[in-house]
Amino acid sequence: MSAMPAVASVAGVERPTYDFQGREVTLPVFVRQARSAAVTYVVSSDAARNLLPGDGLEIAEVMPGRTLFSISSVDYIDNDLGDYNEVSLAFFVRERGTPAGFPYTGAAYDFVRNRLATYIHRLPVTQSFTREAGEGIWGFPKTVEEIDINVGDESCRTTLSCDGRHVLTLDVPAGGTRRIPDAAMTTYSYIGGRLHRTRFLTGAEQCGFQLAGSTLTLGDHPIADELRALGLPRRPLLSAWLGRMSGRFDAPEPV
Repeated sequence: MSAMPAVASVAGVERPTYDFQGREVTLPVFVRQARSAAVTYVVSSDAARNLLPGDGLEIAEVMPGRTLFSISSVDYIDNDLGDYNEVSLAFFVRERGTPAGFPYTGAAYDFVRNRLATYIHRLPVTQSFTREAGEGIWGFPKTVEEIDINVGDESCRTTLSCDGRHVLTLDVPAGGTRRIPDAAMTTYSYIGGRLHRTRFLTGAEQCGFQLAGSTLTLGDHPIADELRALGLPRRPLLSAWLGRMSGRFDAPEPV
C-alpha cells in the first residue's frame, strides 16, 4: 500500500514528500554512491509470463520463445534511503500494445542501449526503512531478508537467504575501468493494483563486462524453485560489475 504524499517546496520547486518511521523522504531520491554486480540470462518466455502479474505488461522477447531475466545485487553506500544491501530479480518488458520495433532484434537492440524497461519481480533488502519507503512510494516488492555482499579484489559474492533458508549465491567478476554515462531508464510496478512507471537516471564508473563469467548456485527456498522454473542455473548471457554507481529515482506515474 502506498503512502499519501505531501508536497514540499525545494528551491522553489514543489516535490512530493513522504514520511516513513518518522523520517521524511522528498522526491526525487538520489543515490550518490553504490556498487553493483549484475547477471543477465536468456530464459523461457512462457516461464517468465507465469511470474508476471496483471495484464498491462508483456514480456520482451529477444528470440522466439526466449526473453531476458536479470539478477543483480547492490551495495548502497550513500543513498537518501540509507546504507543497505539489495538483490533484484527482474524481467525485461514492454507496456502491452506499444510498438516493439523489429521482432526480437528490436528488443535486443533496446537492451544493449539501456532502453528496455524492467519489471522487478522480487526486491529483497536488508533494512526496514527502505522496505517501507520502496513499497510505499513506488510499489516495489521489497522484503527484509539476509543479504551478504562480499567484494574481493577480483570477484563479488552475493548470498541471499530468506526465512533462514538459502535462496542463491551469485559470484560475479569484479573490477574494471570502463565508464557508463548517465542513462534514462524505466521500471514498472503496481500500486493499489494499477500499473505505474518509474523513470530513473543511472550511470557508473569502474565498470567491467564479460560474456558469461559468473556462477549461480541455488538453494532450497521456494524462490530458488522459481528460478529453477526459468531454467536456472545456466550459462549467463552477460555479467557486469559497476564499481561506483550513482542515480536518481523520480516519482511513479500511473500508466
